Amino acid sequence: MDAATGSHRMDLVRLSPYSEVVTHTVNVHEAKTHLSRLLEAVERGEDVVIARSGKPVARLVPARSRGARRPGSWKGRLVVAPDFDETPDDVLAAFRGDIEPPLR
Repeated sequence: MDAATGSHRMDLVRLSPYSEVVTHTVNVHEAKTHLSRLLEAVERGEDVVIARSGKPVARLVPARSRGARRPGSWKGRLVVAPDFDETPDDVLAAFRGDIEPPLR
């Protein structure tokens, strides 16, 4: 707790020199204890790094929405070989159990 303001504040809060994103670095115990607060920070656009023994191990970042799937979006980008549906007889026999597959 910060004696001057009376607020609870995560230690090691810093501004990244490359962006305006606030980064919180917390240890594993803090992450487990304050997970809800850390998730709220992520929802505000802040970056949360979880460290073990002072070494960064994981990063909490917002989940990205995948968006709606569009059927046919790969049309024209994929080529199916002409013999795609033709399975060799020895492979079919091995699937049926008619023959033992060769050992490698």
